[in-house]
Amino acid sequence: MAGAFVVGLVAVGLAEAADEAQDIFGLIQTNWPYAAFAMTPFGFALSAWLVQRVFPNTQGSGIPQAIAARTFNTPEERRRLVSLRAAIGKVLLTLLGLLVGASVGREGPTVQVGASVMFEAGRLTPRRQSGLILAGAAAGVAAAFNTPLAGIVFAIEEVSRSFEARTSALIIGAIILSGMISLALLGDYSYFGSTGAGLPIRDWTAVLACGVAGGLFGGLFSRSLIVVAEGLPGRIGQAIKDHPIAFAAACGLLVAAIGFVSHGQTFGTGYTEARNAVHGDIPVCWQYAPLKFLATTISAISGIPGGIFSPSLSVGAGLGSNLAPYFPSAPLGAIVLLGMVGYFSGVVQAPITAFVIVSEMTSDHHMLLPLMATALIASASSRAVCREGVYHALAKRYLNPAASSSH
Repeated sequence: MAGAFVVGLVAVGLAEAADEAQDIFGLIQTNWPYAAFAMTPFGFALSAWLVQRVFPNTQGSGIPQAIAARTFNTPEERRRLVSLRAAIGKVLLTLLGLLVGASVGREGPTVQVGASVMFEAGRLTPRRQSGLILAGAAAGVAAAFNTPLAGIVFAIEEVSRSFEARTSALIIGAIILSGMISLALLGDYSYFGSTGAGLPIRDWTAVLACGVAGGLFGGLFSRSLIVVAEGLPGRIGQAIKDHPIAFAAACGLLVAAIGFVSHGQTFGTGYTEARNAVHGDIPVCWQYAPLKFLATTISAISGIPGGIFSPSLSVGAGLGSNLAPYFPSAPLGAIVLLGMVGYFSGVVQAPITAFVIVSEMTSDHHMLLPLMATALIASASSRAVCREGVYHALAKRYLNPAASSSH
């Protein structure tokens, strides 16, 4: 109970701080448009240095670390990946990334933080630690998005990949308590706001289009992360391994250039752009999806801490906007939701989590069947490009201490 309470507080605090960090960067960009060319490379390099020297095993989203920690048998092994030190580092470095314009999210980091908090809360009960880590990961997702069902599904489908009856009460209890803290502090809200979008049966060809396109591009994104994490061949791969901080700085420079070309739209989580696309408030230009895709890929392979949930949903929203003109009779918001589910399912290859999380984030139950179908098609399409889900593929690196310290 104490652990779940803290997870809820941290999730709310990280959400508020992340918004503030993005606002500060946006204000700087407004006044000094070229500032990112100095801030972003320096921030990426500093973050990578802190990962190497102060907060090891905090790079990336944090979900692979939570998955890997559950497979270890001793508290000492688990503490390498989930601990109070890891949680503090994850929060600070995720905020640093957003403060300098990285295309990262806060939801994945909340998973590692939740797992770390629950691990620390259960240090006196080693036999329950695996279940506590799972419950902390689920509570992190639920509190970050205000999506309790998605937290349960995420724990079963993605983190554990099985239903463990003995831990079900633990998971649900942690989600309830962390969710209550989120509701008490932020109120009852939908992450992207409520929508009344629906998809007439005559427009269901959009399900196939968004499923295939989202799955292929999502699989390409995941494959890129896995290939770089495993090590590129030849001199380039060796240079990245030998000079991780310089590589991070180079990635930051590319992210700054992409942000400049996109007039600042590709910096940060992409929440505003995705919300505007869902509600049709402000049209999303066709360049947004490919540019956000590139910015998120580069941010993810740089080695700095930061999640891919929100940026992936934002890329999917842009993809849906690009496909919408081909289905003129369908509501724009409906196609955008299909794009979000398609791309996100392609990235994580967890179709149930994908359609549950999007339907909960928009409080839109009219779209449940099209979202289900899109998620299944996208997950299957993704496997044509990337055979294994990105989180479990990356988790394997942490099972070998030498591999996890090499990048």
